[in-house]
Amino acid sequence: MATNLPGVVAVRDSKDPGGPKLLFTPADWQAFVGGVKNGEFDR
Repeated sequence: MATNLPGVVAVRDSKDPGGPKLLFTPADWQAFVGGVKNGEFDR
């Protein structure tokens, strides 16, 4: 996760630095992390 882009959360595969990047707003990223912590994506 990149921390040098203000107002954006950038995520990429560290094994493929030239590959695609995903950009999220901080609110969207917090919602995703909260969902993971709450088990919303568990099967």
